[in-house]
Amino acid sequence: MEQKTEAVSQNSEQIEKAGQNEKTKQPEQKKADEEKEVQKQEKELNFLDVLKMLAPGTAIRVALDDLLRANMGALIVVEKEKLFDIVEGGFKISCKFSPQRLIEFAKMDGAIIISNDFKKILYVNTLLVPKIDISTRETGTRHKAAERAAKQIKTIVIAVSERKNKITIYYGDEHHVLEESSEILRRAAETLQILEKQREIYDDLLANLNIMEINNLVTITDVSNVLQRIEIVGNVASIVKRYLVELGKEGAIVSMRLKELMKNISREKELILKDYFAKKHLRAETILKNMNFDFLLETSNISRLLFGELHDKPISPSGVRILSKTNLLITNKKSLIDIFKTLDKLLDANEEALMKVLKKKELVEYFQQELQSLKDKIMSRRKL
Repeated sequence: MEQKTEAVSQNSEQIEKAGQNEKTKQPEQKKADEEKEVQKQEKELNFLDVLKMLAPGTAIRVALDDLLRANMGALIVVEKEKLFDIVEGGFKISCKFSPQRLIEFAKMDGAIIISNDFKKILYVNTLLVPKIDISTRETGTRHKAAERAAKQIKTIVIAVSERKNKITIYYGDEHHVLEESSEILRRAAETLQILEKQREIYDDLLANLNIMEINNLVTITDVSNVLQRIEIVGNVASIVKRYLVELGKEGAIVSMRLKELMKNISREKELILKDYFAKKHLRAETILKNMNFDFLLETSNISRLLFGELHDKPISPSGVRILSKTNLLITNKKSLIDIFKTLDKLLDANEEALMKVLKKKELVEYFQQELQSLKDKIMSRRKL
C-alpha cells in the first residue's frame, strides 16, 4: 500500500514537472517562432538584389536579351509560396533552365514559372489571375497581370514587351525597365566624372581643414564644408553603385575606379565626427544620413543641425583624427586625448606635460618628431 502511495506521489510530481516544463516551453516556442518570422523577413529581397539576379552575364539575362532580339513577348514568374493561388492551367515541365528552352516555351501565350534559384523551368503556358482590385499603372493585359501578381505575392515577375521592345521587372510595389548595358555604362561613366570632381573638391577642403586644425583656426563652417562634401560624394557614389548592380560583370572597371575614389572617405568622416562631437558622433552621423540632397546643399543647414549655431564660430577638435596619423599605441593616443581634451592644448604642451602622460622620455621625443613631421606634410598640403 505504501509502495502504491509512493508511486502515485512520484507520478504526481512527474506530471507537475511536465506541466511546468510545458509552461516554460510555451514562451520559448513563442520566441523561436518570432525569431523564425524575423529570419523570414530578413530573407526578403530588396530591389537591388533582384537587379543583381538579372545582371548581364547571367543565364536569365541572356534569355531576356535574346527574346528582345527575336521580337518576342513573354511573362516570366519566379516561384514563391502562394503563387499557385493565382495560377490556372498550364503544363508542368520541371526541366533544367536554359535560355534556348525559355525562348521555345515563350512561343506559347501563357506565363512561364521558373524556380527561385533560376535553375529550373517549372510550368509553362499558365494563366495569371491576380486580384483585379489591386491598383496598377500599366495598360496592357500582360503588364497589368505582371504588376498585380508581383504586388499580391511579392515575387519577381518579368514582362517582355514585343511591341515596345522593352523588359520590365516587377517586385512588390517596385518596377524597373532594364536597359542595354552600353547605355548604363555611358551613364555610369558620366556619373563617375562628376564623382571625380567632387573628390577633388573634398581633398582641397580636407587639406584646408588640416591646416586650420594645426594652426588652431578652425571654424564651424570649415568642418561643415568637409562634412557636406563627404555626403555629396557618398550620394553620387550610391548612384554609381546602382549602375554597377545593373552592369554585373561588365562593370568591373567602373567598380575599380569607384573604390579608388571612395578610399578612406568613410574613415575620415568617422574621425571628424569623433573629433567634434565626441560621444554624440553617432547622433551626428544619423542626422547627416537623414538629410535629403537639396537640404544638404546649404552649408548653414549642417552647422545649424549639427552644431546648433546659425553663425560661424571658432571650434577646436579633440585631436582624434590628427593623432590617428601617428604611430603611437592606441592607449597612448587615448591618454593624450583624455588629459589635454583639445588638439590646440596638445600641440602647445611642453616636454614636462607630455612626460606626465607618456611616462618615457624616448616616447615623448618620438611623439614630438611625429607631430613635426605631420605639420610639415600638412603645411605642404600633402595627403596624410
